[in-house]
Amino acid sequence: MANEKVAVITGASRGIGASLVSAYREAGFNIVANSRSIGISTNPSIVNIPGDIGQAETARRIMSEGVEKFGRLDTLVNNAGIFISKPFTQYTQADYDSMLSTNIAGFFYLTQRAVEVMERQGWGHIINITTTAAEQPIGGSPALLASLTKGGLNAATKALAIEYGPRGIP
Repeated sequence: MANEKVAVITGASRGIGASLVSAYREAGFNIVANSRSIGISTNPSIVNIPGDIGQAETARRIMSEGVEKFGRLDTLVNNAGIFISKPFTQYTQADYDSMLSTNIAGFFYLTQRAVEVMERQGWGHIINITTTAAEQPIGGSPALLASLTKGGLNAATKALAIEYGPRGIP
């Protein structure tokens, strides 16, 4: 198993994340999957790690358990995200805290740990799933916090590519 490619996928229990797990498995990858509600996997090629990605400890567990089991990390897919659509003045502190925790802190904690592993290996890929609303807002669909958080990830993706692309981590 150590020679098979490995992908970490967040937000993996449903929607795009669950589809990514299936697609990466079909491509022959071992998977480290995360979401708050993910159950235990019986597939030896998939390690499910439940937890809140907005917590630094969850990122630590994802990377340590994943690398311990599979020996490497080829691709990180930061897919976990929260999207709350409401008028700007109706967002609550809880909405703000929740979206920043999942959309920004989750990206930060996990990507930082993944880059450490990828630098030691000399290779890796980081993929950040965001929203088109960050670049192309849609009238009638208010999404300021999604634009703020996921737009920040768009900028961070470019900055990471410039900083780490020359080191084999595009």
